[in-house]
Amino acid sequence: MNEFNIIDHYFNQNFPAQSNVILGIGDDAALCTVPAGMQLAISVDTLVEGIHFPKNTHPQDIGYKALAVNLSDLAAMGATPVWMTLALSCPQMEQNWLKQFTAGLLELAQLYQISLIGGDTTRGTLTISIQIMGFVPQQQALQRNSAQINDDIYVTGTLGDAGLGLASIQNKINLATDAKKFTETRLNRPTPQVEVGKSLRNIATSAIDISDGLAADLGHILTASNVGASLQLKYLPLSTAMQTNLSLETAWNLALTAGDDYELCFTVPPNKAAMLKQIMTAKYTRIGKIEPTLGLRCMNNQQQFKLQKSGFQHF
Repeated sequence: MNEFNIIDHYFNQNFPAQSNVILGIGDDAALCTVPAGMQLAISVDTLVEGIHFPKNTHPQDIGYKALAVNLSDLAAMGATPVWMTLALSCPQMEQNWLKQFTAGLLELAQLYQISLIGGDTTRGTLTISIQIMGFVPQQQALQRNSAQINDDIYVTGTLGDAGLGLASIQNKINLATDAKKFTETRLNRPTPQVEVGKSLRNIATSAIDISDGLAADLGHILTASNVGASLQLKYLPLSTAMQTNLSLETAWNLALTAGDDYELCFTVPPNKAAMLKQIMTAKYTRIGKIEPTLGLRCMNNQQQFKLQKSGFQHF
């Protein structure tokens, strides 16, 4: 199959259609319409074999995760996903691999009704780049630069599970069957918190998705907002798998720095705590507070905790 056969067979026919796509796959560029009163949120992420996923990862999981991590970026902005483009580099276009990869991609695309409107395929190291686009009402996008002193800091879900799953895959730790399945699924098939992000509009003062580790990603909010924060480690939400297989200090380090959780970290004024409780449908936990003193302080009661590393480094 040549490039155009591949595009037509695997990517042109199966993805949801949107009435706001005037011209999709098949021309030099797509043509789309942004509804009145909406802003267009755009993000792009690249996944490279051996860096962002282990070489033996199932192709269906690769397709799923490639879209999930992009959806997580839109979730952090409070945006509704609508369109995507895909650039796929492969050593060879093997049909069974493509079929499974596309199945994983379609699983989330169909769930969120995302149209694939263009892209590119080429020969090379296995690399997947997805650009995701979504709508958010004007002036309602969540951003990193608006955290306020005395805001409470929250996270969704549990933290560190993906890091533990990676350690399991790399044979650095032996886990019982249930814990192995749970943590490796958390690594390979993260759940983007799209609905949570949308519900946080007009409630959260800032938000970010946890991709590089809580400490690093919360640090981006603090830098952008020119504030500091203190976290109480005893409040970090840890799964049963984390609690039963790691010492408390190791679990804290993993939760703070491992990354790949794709949960949301967000800040909310104390006077909106009741409103937050009313609208939240996902598990969430208050873990700390925004403070005027710059920097992030991770506290074990009254003692500051020293991190073993800062988080995932892209270079």
